[in-house]
Amino acid sequence: RIPRQIAGIDEVFVQVVDDGSRDKTAEMARSAGANFVHSHRVNRGIGVTFRTSVEKALRNGADIMVNIDADGQFDPTDISKLLQPILDGEVDMVTADRFTEKTAVNIPWVKNVLNRVAAWVIGKFMNTQISDLTCGFRAYSREALLRLNLPGDFTYTQEVIIDLLGKNLKIKWIPIEVKYFPERKSRVVRSVYRYVNNSFKIILKAIRDVRPMKFFGVPGLVLILASLISFAYFLYLYFQEFKITPFRNYIIFAIVLFLVGLQFLVFALIADMIKSNRKLTEDQMYLFKKEKYKKNS
Repeated sequence: RIPRQIAGIDEVFVQVVDDGSRDKTAEMARSAGANFVHSHRVNRGIGVTFRTSVEKALRNGADIMVNIDADGQFDPTDISKLLQPILDGEVDMVTADRFTEKTAVNIPWVKNVLNRVAAWVIGKFMNTQISDLTCGFRAYSREALLRLNLPGDFTYTQEVIIDLLGKNLKIKWIPIEVKYFPERKSRVVRSVYRYVNNSFKIILKAIRDVRPMKFFGVPGLVLILASLISFAYFLYLYFQEFKITPFRNYIIFAIVLFLVGLQFLVFALIADMIKSNRKLTEDQMYLFKKEKYKKNS
């Protein structure tokens, strides 16, 4: 069902990554006409599968990679909608938006609620409006693929957006229609607790690495402000009765808050230095990958 002729594209190749499935996915993909089929010997997770697809796409010389699930939720004819902004040079990545026009029918409530909450939180940290954080139907320019660095194995959708926005690459959201099948259960959200726990940890780590000054600095400043308020209240009470003992808890509380807040600010400075060093490393990795895949493209 993948269109083999798309306006503005010289060649269309279909790449399938089989994450250790036992249902003859690889054989069926080849018989259906897939140009490239890559298989993991064992199930390694969605995050690893995505990294495999990126690495293979770059190795095969792709200028744009479109990621689409094989479960029939998305219409392959919408691929051209995702490609156009990249072809026009507007953005580096385009992702489908399932929520703005409310076209997602039968979407699991956990996906709906968690996506909206997480999108709002991350949008605040990244200073941008995020319409859909977790949709896997996306298009990436070659530049975006070369810039990506993703350590997570559980999922990748949130990390990609945080990583690329942190590197000042442009992302665009385009509303599309999606079909959800009530009888199916997502592998990722089969366990609500596991999904929330893993997603929370991934998002937390990603924000920590991309926006360390906000991640540590804002709580630190809030704690120091609270300590000053507590100390000011202590002074107010002290000058009312000129006694320390009845109100010493306020000054102890102020000291504790101040020290913890100061520690958060120190963490912010250290994390920011680590971020600077990581940026140098990622720039070197980018140049290395650019040269490596140039030779193999």
